[in-house]
Amino acid sequence: MKDQNIQNIWLRKEIDSPCIKLCSIHPTERICVGCYRSMEEIGAWSSLSSEVRLEIMSELPSRASRIQKRRGGRGAKVPSLK
Repeated sequence: MKDQNIQNIWLRKEIDSPCIKLCSIHPTERICVGCYRSMEEIGAWSSLSSEVRLEIMSELPSRASRIQKRRGGRGAKVPSLK
């Protein structure tokens, strides 16, 4: 029985995840800038059902617009003279 349980660990299907390993939480939107999940969703991800994970994953692309991309360098600090 114990050997069967050990084998099942290696045969399990991995959980689908939108993580792209660019993990940083946006300070005002409180979502990850890499995958767009909330802190709560990230924390609960492994315990959520496949159906709930798929539902969340379908919503993620629409969250991208909530995070404004910042222009770096001098152009972000100095107003345009146009």
